[in-house]
Amino acid sequence: MTSYQTPDSKKEEFRKYLEKSGVIDALTKVLVGLYEEPERPPNAVDYIKRYMGAPTGVDVEALRQDNENLRKEREELRSTINDLNARLTEDAAVQD
Repeated sequence: MTSYQTPDSKKEEFRKYLEKSGVIDALTKVLVGLYEEPERPPNAVDYIKRYMGAPTGVDVEALRQDNENLRKEREELRSTINDLNARLTEDAAVQD
C-alpha cells in the first residue's frame, strides 16, 4: 500500500534533510558573512559562490566540451594501443 504524505510533511522531511546534511548551517554562515560585509558586493551570487568555494569566471560549457573531446581522444588512443598490441602479438607468433 502506498503511503500518502501531505505537502507539509514533505516540506518538514526536506527541511530535516537540509538541516541534517549541514546545508542550513552553511547557507546561514554565508548569508551572515554577506550581511557583515562593510561594502555590499556588486554581485551577491558570485560572493556566495566564492564563499562556498565554487570557482567563479569559469566557462562550464567549455569545460564540458573539453572533457568530452578528451574522452573521445582517450578512447581513440586505447583503440590504437589495442591494435598495436595485437600486431605485436601476431609478429611474435610469426617469428616463433
